[in-house]
Amino acid sequence: MTTDTTMTAAVYRRFGGPEQVHLEQRPTPSPRPGEVLIRVHASTVSIADHRSRARDIPAGLGLLAAAGLGVFRPKHPILGMDAAGVVEAVGSGVTAFTAGDRVIAAMGGAFGGHAEYVCVPADGAITRAPASMTLEEAVTLVFGGITALGFFGQITIGPGTSVLVNGASGAVGTAAIQLAKHLGADVTAVTSEGNASLVTSLGADRVVDYTRQDFAAGGGTYDVIVDCVGNAPFSRVQASINPGGALLLVISDLWSMLRSRGQSRRSGKLVTWNVGTPGADELAHLVSLADAGRFQAVIDRSFDLADIVEAHRYVDTGRKRGNVVLVTRR
Repeated sequence: MTTDTTMTAAVYRRFGGPEQVHLEQRPTPSPRPGEVLIRVHASTVSIADHRSRARDIPAGLGLLAAAGLGVFRPKHPILGMDAAGVVEAVGSGVTAFTAGDRVIAAMGGAFGGHAEYVCVPADGAITRAPASMTLEEAVTLVFGGITALGFFGQITIGPGTSVLVNGASGAVGTAAIQLAKHLGADVTAVTSEGNASLVTSLGADRVVDYTRQDFAAGGGTYDVIVDCVGNAPFSRVQASINPGGALLLVISDLWSMLRSRGQSRRSGKLVTWNVGTPGADELAHLVSLADAGRFQAVIDRSFDLADIVEAHRYVDTGRKRGNVVLVTRR
């Protein structure tokens, strides 16, 4: 197998709108010891890519974000927090993967998925792709799936647990519905009426149309509330959480983060914004569910790498359903 010496990558040199992203030819990376070189077939354009590119950061987190994203210019010029593809080569010391393996991987804050090749640590968040899915489908397991699993791993969900997912139609929300249902939970999905059929098909038992009803004012209570929007701080939803329940803040501002520990201690209800460090084990679990027909890919639209600006523009609308897939190779 001959590796290309150069690759096409979607690069941004300044923070700003979608037009800041453009295609560039860059040297193909070589795997260092302990690394795997993936020939990328698909990635996703996620809300995290939008926030990183636009510096659209929750209130109070600007300085913290600058440390990871860069101050005056992007620290990681190639976005893309996930990848699905085929192992092209492995660095010395790698025995878990060989060239030709179909894999999915999460790069997290290191980014790099919006390119034809990416290197990832062999002992990081990488596992073999599900045999039941194409690589375009398989990449949708990563971003939303391991985020939802990271939060769910901190609590107990079982038959009869009532779970409300606020922002149920996004990448994390659609994953949370499926994972909660797999564990036996009763799931309420908060989304728009237009997304009701989608979330119901994924297992939601009931749907709250946020344009017509405020779930926090309706009198219902839940064991777990998953906030994928950022508009359900503890002060707003405390009365909607059952004793001993949990508020999982997938999106949170600095004020909510700073108050979470004290709120947990005083209320006896877990309030957390920390997703933990989900990795290869969580990815492998998602793959097993997918191969068993218990976790499905949710794809809104697919864009070729050449259409990266349009992909970003679509994600910027805030109306994507599930995942927007970026196809690097057809």
